Amino acid sequence: MAGLGPLEIGLIILAILLLFGYKKLPDASRSLGRSLRIFKGEMKGMKDDDVRTKDAARTTPVRGEIVAPASPAPDDHGAQLQEEARQAELRAAELRAQADQARAADRTR
Repeated sequence: MAGLGPLEIGLIILAILLLFGYKKLPDASRSLGRSLRIFKGEMKGMKDDDVRTKDAARTTPVRGEIVAPASPAPDDHGAQLQEEARQAELRAAELRAQADQARAADRTR
């Protein structure tokens, strides 16, 4: 396969001009340049933030304290949900009974 000749490059430029239009090309190239600059800066920042390259004097160890959880343990979460569901079912049954009584009272009037 041969490289791109002047005719192929000209056709590619013509296709780009037809697709985007001559008015939008400067804006598109400007935004592409900004995007590449931002990407390059972010990549450099990621390299600078790498923990392995930091010296020991700049990093400080974090000391934490283990405390008991304020809420029930994750194992008890299922039991708590079952209890809430049971209470909701009881409340729904009470409301249905009250509604039935109200309907019966309306029929007798």
